[in-house]
Amino acid sequence: MILALLLLPALGVGLLVSMFQAATQINEQTLSFIPKLFVVFIVLILGGPWILQVTVNYTRQLIMSIPDLIG
Repeated sequence: MILALLLLPALGVGLLVSMFQAATQINEQTLSFIPKLFVVFIVLILGGPWILQVTVNYTRQLIMSIPDLIG
């Protein structure tokens, strides 16, 4: 879930940039890197609290289940 939040927008931007490159016949490899980096940064800023909450809840459940795993 957490990785999908970051990867899907980067995939969408990469697809749009590659379509732009194909339409304009610009063959620059680094052109798609900056927009993807920018989008992932914005998604991290906006989705950061949710990512942190999910990670903390998972870690809390994992620690609480240690006695059950030991026996």
